[in-house]
Amino acid sequence: MRSVATLQALRVIRMLVTLAMVLAAPAALANGRIKDVVDVENVRSNQLVGYGIVVGLAGTGDRTRNAPFTEESLQAMLERMGVNVRGSPLKTQNVAAVSITATMPPFARAGSRIDVTVSAIGDATSLQGGTLIVSSLRALDGEIYAVAQGPLAVSGFKAQGAGASVSRGVATSARIADGAIIEREVPYALRSATTLKLALKNPDFTTANTIAAAVNGRFAGTATVLDPATVELHSGSGFGGSMVDLVGAIENLPVKVDQPARVVINEASGTVVMGADVRISPVAIAQGGLTISVTESPVVSQPAPLSNGQTTTVPRTAITVNDGNNASLGLVGGEPTLAALVSGLNTLGVSPRDLITILQAVKSAGALQADIQVQ
Repeated sequence: MRSVATLQALRVIRMLVTLAMVLAAPAALANGRIKDVVDVENVRSNQLVGYGIVVGLAGTGDRTRNAPFTEESLQAMLERMGVNVRGSPLKTQNVAAVSITATMPPFARAGSRIDVTVSAIGDATSLQGGTLIVSSLRALDGEIYAVAQGPLAVSGFKAQGAGASVSRGVATSARIADGAIIEREVPYALRSATTLKLALKNPDFTTANTIAAAVNGRFAGTATVLDPATVELHSGSGFGGSMVDLVGAIENLPVKVDQPARVVINEASGTVVMGADVRISPVAIAQGGLTISVTESPVVSQPAPLSNGQTTTVPRTAITVNDGNNASLGLVGGEPTLAALVSGLNTLGVSPRDLITILQAVKSAGALQADIQVQ
């Protein structure tokens, strides 16, 4: 009978073997388009933030005694509408102060809509059923770029009674689909530019040279590699159109994307991801583990009838130690490929946690020809 840990280890090894088979596919499958591996200079999103008031909550809003900023915001909103409530105590719990965040995509035009995220600031317990009152969204330059308003969509809920409560998700955060209207545009002067830089999402000398060669193969003398993260385009040399036309003409060109040999480890979840170029030198690995099991079985001692004794609980502890006597020494290597590494670890029958420790030890021994990135 195989233990649960061994079965889990076999599942992880099978996943790694599948990954190795996928990564060992023909090189044509590794090709990508230029538009998928680079970002165009200055073509980026902009973060917006704002402050607002949500109304219409069923008694789940801020308590104005604990959140004075909610009361002041409500008073200011009512005064703008011609209602004077200064000096009058507000005890409503149907209102909540919220922060509003949104991302304005590049080339967003005035009148287009974007999604917004609304999060409670005070002690509101739920934003379910609320409506955001019109609020301005600003960028870091202090200018207003969008205006948000609308009913909230909350994915979580929370309910409680005198003796029990139930909750799912987060009820104090919500979204409004197309809840903000763009009021100001971010100018982009791409058509009048004579040079433009392409920033690689994963900087690499080989990939940068491949991109430049692909562009120059289509339009000679158009691309120049500045560094492993940047390829500069020139519209006047091998291409007679504008920079916008040049980007549109080259963004679908296929390029073979190269990547460094890397092993990514997430110790919290026990996840290990290896790249196709990971190589390992012949190395011997002995794998074993120490397992200590502590079991508590308390016994109740009951005194005899009519005696002066007291009922007590006597602890009973059983400790079992497994020092991993079945540890084996295996040889991993030979053919320096990812498949050979996975096959060797499969032979040892390691668990996911042991796999992480083994990879780090193999790296320390100098036998793993790859970088290890621990998340």
